[in-house]
Amino acid sequence: MPNLTGYKKDNVGTFIFKDPAGVLDYTLDWSEYLPSGDTLSTCTVTIETISGDASPLTLNSSSITTNTATAIISGGTAGNKYNVEYTITTSDSKTDSRNFRIFVQERQI
Repeated sequence: MPNLTGYKKDNVGTFIFKDPAGVLDYTLDWSEYLPSGDTLSTCTVTIETISGDASPLTLNSSSITTNTATAIISGGTAGNKYNVEYTITTSDSKTDSRNFRIFVQERQI
């Protein structure tokens, strides 16, 4: 839990790189966490704010399906690291949260 593609791990936790110009979907799959018959009911996505950040990471939108929560995120200042937290409530009124970090850097091929 959750199923992550493209993410890396370090001694702090899970992170992914993002270009400042990128507008990308970040989906967490909760299917391994949810008991049989339980589904996602709500998800709130919170992005860390950094004081004085000229171009903060921005939550464009979020959505859920039965087992996944997706946030579309844009912006961010190159060199900054942001914490992103997904807080869910299930149809059985259980709550939990998971977080990861986004490292913003100019990306090249």
